[in-house]
Amino acid sequence: MTLTPTGEIVDAAAAAGRGVGAFNVIQLEHAEALVAGAEAAGAPVVLQISENAVRYHGSLAPIGLATLAVARQSSTKVAVHLDHAENADLVAEAVQLGFTSVMFDASKLEYEENVRATAEVVRRCHAAGVHVEAELGEVGGKDGVHAPGARTDPDQAREFVEATGVDSLAVAVGSSHAMLTRDAALDFDLIGLLRDKVGVPLVLHGSSGVADADLTRAVEAGMTKINIATHLNNAFTTAVRTYLTENPQVVDTRKYLAPGREAVAAEVTRLLGVLRSN
Repeated sequence: MTLTPTGEIVDAAAAAGRGVGAFNVIQLEHAEALVAGAEAAGAPVVLQISENAVRYHGSLAPIGLATLAVARQSSTKVAVHLDHAENADLVAEAVQLGFTSVMFDASKLEYEENVRATAEVVRRCHAAGVHVEAELGEVGGKDGVHAPGARTDPDQAREFVEATGVDSLAVAVGSSHAMLTRDAALDFDLIGLLRDKVGVPLVLHGSSGVADADLTRAVEAGMTKINIATHLNNAFTTAVRTYLTENPQVVDTRKYLAPGREAVAAEVTRLLGVLRSN
């Protein structure tokens, strides 16, 4: 199975009406947990490294190469994706390292400039055989342009995809980044309209704030790639905090990071069942 093109995973899921779990990597333990969870579920998975995570590590190569190594050793299909990259040079580095897809986020720009910048990234990435995701509609939960009440216009989304040639599109339908509660209210009618208009797989960012039943319903309505980060960070942190509370004398990081890794793996297995339950 090993490292697999993102387009192969996402396009197959879209054709089958199933969801694909896309989960964020911050430390090596995350990558190990995400792959272990996907292997247990017998499902493909997308491992994502965000520009924020790159900033945390100081550069892309160390965490990127480690994640690629974990993907290549997997017994299930694993893609490695650069998430929310605003820097075109970082996109180029990800392509050079062997990432199977990138998400170029120019949503802070005016529409015409977003189209121009995204189309150029698409041109370069497609020349290297790399799948490109972009964002239209300013998904909530981030400062500035990412307004919580924003919604993607279906006609503009179709125009944007045609003008840029992107392979998948992140759209604003009611979810919000970094939610700690799972009570986001999705606009399922809008998801259906976008599915019918756009012609490429749709991506739901901010899915940590969406309840299980609504994740399944979102996939049924037309979403394909489902991005979840905060919810899994919560599972990891809760497990580590519990272990350290019960074992206050422990200083070996392996002993308390292992429960976090195990908790994330178990939750990934469960979530992949939710996304593929239809």
